[in-house]
Amino acid sequence: MEQQQDHSFKKNERLSDKKTITRLFASGKSFVVFPFRIIYLPNSAIGNTSDVTQIMVSVSKKRLKSAVKRNRIKRLIRESYRINKSLLNEESQSVNKHSWVIAFIYIDKTIHPFSVIQKSIQKALQKMNSLSGNK
Repeated sequence: MEQQQDHSFKKNERLSDKKTITRLFASGKSFVVFPFRIIYLPNSAIGNTSDVTQIMVSVSKKRLKSAVKRNRIKRLIRESYRINKSLLNEESQSVNKHSWVIAFIYIDKTIHPFSVIQKSIQKALQKMNSLSGNK
């Protein structure tokens, strides 16, 4: 029987704890998949016992002045993650399940269409999968 994929984005998947965010930016590793800089850290490195991957989205006011444009980009990123988060969990179906704390930081000065953002998120999640395989 085929397992139905969960395309929801629940509140416990949002990263909002200030201590966790501070630790993520202080000791997290990063890579770039244009137009994003992704900072990540395993939940176990933070001391978090949660098995849920948490994300945060950031769009700099320095890059995009208009709040409307910043909010639009954040909505597109969250929607793309919601649709594609199953890519991150493919590897996690095995015995050693990895959960992450991830920050998606938008680094471009222009607004890209949803298709470009979605492809970049897919690449980033596949890279995260390969990172979890190396551990």
